[in-house]
This record gives sequence, structure tokens and C-alpha cells, in this order.
Amino acid sequence: MLEGLREVPGLSRIGLVLNHRGFERAVSAGCDEIGLVAAATDEFARANQGMDCADTIALCARLAPAAIAAGLRFHISLSVAFGCPYAGVVPAARVVEICRQLGELNPYEIALADTIGAGVPDQVQQLFGQLRECVPETRLRGHFHNTRNTALANIMASYQVGVRSFDSSIGGIGGCPFAPGATGNVATEDVVYMLEHCGIRTGISLPDVIDTARWLEPRLGHPLTGSVSRAGDFPALAGCTPVESG
Repeated sequence: MLEGLREVPGLSRIGLVLNHRGFERAVSAGCDEIGLVAAATDEFARANQGMDCADTIALCARLAPAAIAAGLRFHISLSVAFGCPYAGVVPAARVVEICRQLGELNPYEIALADTIGAGVPDQVQQLFGQLRECVPETRLRGHFHNTRNTALANIMASYQVGVRSFDSSIGGIGGCPFAPGATGNVATEDVVYMLEHCGIRTGISLPDVIDTARWLEPRLGHPLTGSVSRAGDFPALAGCTPVESG
């Protein structure tokens, strides 16, 4: 599938890598970037990757130079940064310390993942604020699931403290099989609607995303979770011109 995307201009093909075999597959598939994963708790690390938290950090440390040698950009996502389905509340100090270690690997970006959708805006702002001081040279990203209907609020809270990169999926598809009760990612159409109507240009065509979500739903055979793909835009945006949001 990645091979078919090779000729799309401006597209970065990213492969999620959880182990050495995954890294080799990402390289052979022609990825431009790889996403490494660490976990904030031992319990989730064992369920998701079959290793302890420290082992996930060590794995990132081994794969980072391999990515550089292969000419690939790499980022690192920290799972369950806002709460773990097995260990419960994750102390902010633990998250910051892990990110300090990950920052020493010089990733392109570090993402805090709200894997079970437990985070709230105050928590999000405080944690990203601490990270900005801990890894000031590293770009930060937010990865929010909408399990408790807080993802959009968390994205805006992150934006207000300087985060400019967010994960989403059309229709809110996806999710983690090792996060009991968790729903999919926040819907791209909902994120774009909120940001664009706040005057924050994304460079993403909202009508195209809505059309894609409506095309995708019957093919998946179940309702998608995006609200804007059902309700539509209002009022319709004249266009989505890419503008650097500083």
C-alpha cells in the first residue's frame, strides 16, 4: 500500500515501529519516517509490546541510530501518558523523566499519547508546559483519543501552550486493542472544523475530509464517530489556505 503512495507530492509515509522486525519492514516498504513507541507504565508496556517500560526506552535508543543510518526521520510516542488502564494515574514527574531520556535520542518529535482518553485540559496544559522546559529543542505533538469526549478540548488546550502537531483519523477510526474500553482517535473532520473556525489554518480541505468519511463509513460497515461528517460544515468555509500558525 505504501508503494502506491510513493508519487503523492508532499506526502510523508510513516511506519509505526514496535520492534526490530517492524523497523526492517518499514525500511523495506520505503517509509520516509518511523514512529517509535515507549510506554509510561510497565503494565501497559507488557500488554502492548511484551516488555517493561525501561525496555521500551532501550529499544528506542537502539533503533534511533539505525533510523538515522537509514536516512529516516523518527519520532517517539509515549503511550498512556495521561492515564493507564492497568496502573491507573500516571504521575506527571514520571512522564517528564521518560521524555527527558527520550529527548536525548534527538527525535524529530515527541508525542504524548492519551491512549485511553483520560486527560483533561488543565492536566494537558501542565504536562506539556513541563515538557517544554524539559526538552526545549524538541517538537511536541498531541495524540488524543475521544473516549471521554475531551479530545477537542485537549487539542485546543495544547495549542494554547504552543503545541502545533496533532494526530487524528478520518471518522475517528482506529484505537488500541490493549486499552480496554477505549474508543478510536479523535475525528479529523472535527479537529479541522474547530481549528479552521477558530482562525487556525490547517491546510486541510474540510469538504474533502467530510466526503471521505461519508465514503468510508458504508465500506467499514459500522457508524463512524466524527460529528462534522454527519452534521456538515457551518457556515461553509470559503477555503483552507495553509498558513503558518505561530
